Amino acid sequence: MAQQSFDVVFVGGGPAGYPGAIRAAQLGLSVAVIEKEKLGGVCVNIGCIPTKALLYSASMAHVVREEAKALGITTGNVTVDYGVAMRRSRQVADQNSKGVGFLMKKHKIAVIAGAATLTSPKTVTVGGDTITAKKAIVLATGSRSKGIPSIGLGINRTTVITSDEALFLEQAPASLAIVGAGAVGTEFADIFHAFGTKVTLIEALPRILPLEDAESSDAVTKSFRKRGIDVLAGVKVVKADVSDRGVTLTIEVEGATKTVAADRVLMAAGRAVNTDGIGLEAVGVKLTDRGFIRVDPATLATTVPGIYAIGDVAGPPMLAHKGTREGVHVAEVIAGQSPHAIDYTNVPSVTYCQPEVASVGLTEEQVKAAGTAYTVGRFPFSANGRARATMDTDGFVKIIRDSKYGEILGAHIVSGHASEMIGELVMARTNELTVDEVDFAIHAHPTLSEAIGEAALDSLGRVLHI
Repeated sequence: MAQQSFDVVFVGGGPAGYPGAIRAAQLGLSVAVIEKEKLGGVCVNIGCIPTKALLYSASMAHVVREEAKALGITTGNVTVDYGVAMRRSRQVADQNSKGVGFLMKKHKIAVIAGAATLTSPKTVTVGGDTITAKKAIVLATGSRSKGIPSIGLGINRTTVITSDEALFLEQAPASLAIVGAGAVGTEFADIFHAFGTKVTLIEALPRILPLEDAESSDAVTKSFRKRGIDVLAGVKVVKADVSDRGVTLTIEVEGATKTVAADRVLMAAGRAVNTDGIGLEAVGVKLTDRGFIRVDPATLATTVPGIYAIGDVAGPPMLAHKGTREGVHVAEVIAGQSPHAIDYTNVPSVTYCQPEVASVGLTEEQVKAAGTAYTVGRFPFSANGRARATMDTDGFVKIIRDSKYGEILGAHIVSGHASEMIGELVMARTNELTVDEVDFAIHAHPTLSEAIGEAALDSLGRVLHI
């Protein structure tokens, strides 16, 4: 049995664990990362990165089929091949994973392959080896897709699949039912529709993208239905008949039942955190009522001194960039610094379907429920010169401001480039800027970001271009 010792041991090398390890190394600590699969975690290997590569392929297919002629480009018979797009997405993911490996070597971080189990507040075992953490152990074990076994929708990896299997299909199925219309379900609906699949998107809550502002959800629903994606919201799946040839779902809509048949079902109805089998009970680490690891939000310390948790296992929002910030934060805490508090109310959310949806802060429904006096400013991209020039006129910018002081309570963007534009409003909220100060910033013309300034003006009753 080999024994190794480090200042800090990160269990998990995903978007929370590996940046935390890098920051800890920068601060002069000796660091190890234990990873049982590939460096980069779900995000790099079977999540954020390969799906964005596939979404780019999907957007190009849409442009060539629907917009090329209007742009003065004549094409012949357009065909699509999901297998080719999939293999390119794997190359992109592998390149990013290798990049994480390079960063580990650059910062002299030991990478230990295998599954870790806590054996004390200072030690973990990997196989037959014992790894000691002199200062801290950081749990960053992430999450996984989950099925609904109670109605017969257990994941069998063939006809009932998760995003993991979807990312390795050699060809797009003829028909696909997606259960869950959050970010993952909505993105895969966009991808597979572009590659010729008949897609049915099913959501139990009253609207798709239920965590987003209602206007954003409505805009995507309208766009999807216009393109031929069957969107069913407010629907309960009550039964599933699964065979090796396909799946038939029985769904309940307003008290009536109907069936949806598909070659495959993609489960996108939430994720389960990876807390089983890592020894939490043995060392006394406590969970919340929802099954996340209980942490102090100021330090990310668990209920056991010397053990910390970051990323998905530490609670929502379950987003890669939130995990990255927590990784950096916990490294600085362990090193004895006093890092700036993480503002969990200012974590941006992005769904990369077409059009993209991006947001930060509160929805209008949340502001209304809080009883805050507010004003909404909106600006449609149909009135934006750059959007017209690039045939990207779907969507809008919506800014919700406090009526008295002009504080930005929430911001919502629906656009082909919403993910790139939301950063301005995150920065504005981080620095407590008002809508007046957003207007003071001169936005280059012609750009899509001008719509942000116009929405700020609209909230002040002074919009210029509508």
